[in-house]
Amino acid sequence: MSDPIIGMQQWFETPPGRYLLAWERAEFDRAVGDIFGYHALQLGLPELDTLQANRMPHKWLALREPPPGGPPQAKPALIADFAALPFEENSLDLVVLPHSLELNTDPHATLREVERVLVPEGKVVICCLNPASLWGLRQRRAHLYRRLGFGELFLPDAGEFIGYWRLRDWLRLLSFEVESGNFGCYRPAMKSEKWLARYDWIDGVGERWWPIFGAVYFLVAVKKVRGVKLIGPAWKPSAGIATAPVPMANRGHPTYLDQHR
Repeated sequence: MSDPIIGMQQWFETPPGRYLLAWERAEFDRAVGDIFGYHALQLGLPELDTLQANRMPHKWLALREPPPGGPPQAKPALIADFAALPFEENSLDLVVLPHSLELNTDPHATLREVERVLVPEGKVVICCLNPASLWGLRQRRAHLYRRLGFGELFLPDAGEFIGYWRLRDWLRLLSFEVESGNFGCYRPAMKSEKWLARYDWIDGVGERWWPIFGAVYFLVAVKKVRGVKLIGPAWKPSAGIATAPVPMANRGHPTYLDQHR
């Protein structure tokens, strides 16, 4: 079986992938720009720097494994199991998951681990492909055709796409409170950049008239702990986390971990 992360990276180089990536980049910048604290973590997808607009002093990029060809030597990042992160309980202020759940064999374990490492009132930002969209319908049809011996997938053949309301239920069971949710990318499932551009007007119409059918959705949730009331500064450095900042990947220049540091 091919690595699902590699499949996603290759798909982001296609016209629909670039269209989706541009929307997601703007959404992440908007969502994380006003989230404050000391420590932020991005899980996966190094080609998208989801924390570039965030002003926290300490940022990490966690990957499950280095990509083929080996890591560049310029900047370090973190190689880790998403279900067993190397951080203490209640030590991070923000965790961002760009497609990290649907590309995961055990998304429940990843969410439980995110809940463990977040401080009370810490935030998680999640982006997922929407199975209840034109893109999701085309993907399911392509899977059927492939079982019959023909057809080509439109989206990456990796993981399981998670429905919007299903994910909200998972978060609620982990004592998260959803702060905001929205959808984007309403253009038809087309592989041609020319035809995607011709249907750019559908984005505005879809956002107004059928918002839940966007190709991708975005959630911001807050960790709630019963009986905990924050007094004074909400964030302080954890003794279990290195105080030296770790730069995040720039667009087109991902960072990776020196595993022996």
